[in-house]
Amino acid sequence: MISKIEPVSEKLTEALQNKIDFKTKPLGALGLLETVALQIGKIQNTTSPKITKPSIVVFTADHGIVNSKPISPYPQEVTQQMVLNFLNGGAAINVFCKQNHIHLNIVDAGVNADFEKNNNLINAKIAYGTKDFSAEKAMTNEQCKLALKKGKEIVNSLFRKGCNTIGFGEMGIGNTSSAALLMSYFTQINIKNCVGKGTGLNAKGLQQKTNILKEVFEKHKTTINSPIEALATFGGFEIAMIAGAILEAATLKMTILVDGFIVTSSLLAANAIDKNVLDYCVFCHTSGEQGHKKMLDFLNAKPLLNLGLRLGEGTGAAVAFPMVSSAINFLNEMATFKSANVSEA
Repeated sequence: MISKIEPVSEKLTEALQNKIDFKTKPLGALGLLETVALQIGKIQNTTSPKITKPSIVVFTADHGIVNSKPISPYPQEVTQQMVLNFLNGGAAINVFCKQNHIHLNIVDAGVNADFEKNNNLINAKIAYGTKDFSAEKAMTNEQCKLALKKGKEIVNSLFRKGCNTIGFGEMGIGNTSSAALLMSYFTQINIKNCVGKGTGLNAKGLQQKTNILKEVFEKHKTTINSPIEALATFGGFEIAMIAGAILEAATLKMTILVDGFIVTSSLLAANAIDKNVLDYCVFCHTSGEQGHKKMLDFLNAKPLLNLGLRLGEGTGAAVAFPMVSSAINFLNEMATFKSANVSEA
């Protein structure tokens, strides 16, 4: 059961805007940082917001399509190998979280492997990867609902430990295909304009991937009647779990740091379930994956960065986190014209 998300409070909008405008700067001179400061103040319903125990959760899972169709240049076992890399501290997300003092959690949502018990790994496995959606639905509706529930529980646990700012990442060979299909379903953009190179396909591979996903979309599109059915048909366990996590974070009035293409596909599903979720989302970057810009345009989102990143893992959220901190810090610490004895315009 997904709780209803309240829209952000508008009570303090005028007070927050005045606080921003009377800092020692020209009006609007801090650009998107001012927008983020206003948004987080409204999320927290205070003119002095703060970030506590920031966290990024990386959800990992495998996709059945990888074993039957040539949609990725990498084999499925790379998902398992990258989970071990995360746990050993060797991935980009480890580096950026360490640099920016962000707590990192790794979740096995449905990897096609078993892992030894590890304090840094949350075992939320639904199954050993999804089914091949070129032949059948990726998962049952019941599995999808369980994934949503597990995502919700993971976020709730972090919230109870004091986290109020959270980002999500993912790892799963084949998951750009799921994201492209979900993007096409929720935005009504032709599938050929949603498919990208993923982990590095060449032009021939990209055309092959596009043709495969066109067939998949046509096979299933008339059988889907709800956002949950769309997730169950095209999604991965990590994508569904992130959708549940996003919905719960918004329900708890947390600030959500939105990463790239795959995480935004989860957000499209969450947004289809409850439109108020967008009030709580800070869009961190524009991915180098070609469909992401179109997703952001569909959501009327203005991301903080455009660095050509297309790694996933939550790296865009981790790299943008200092910008979010800067927005909070200028709001709370920068002098006003009056306190600094500076003449106003």
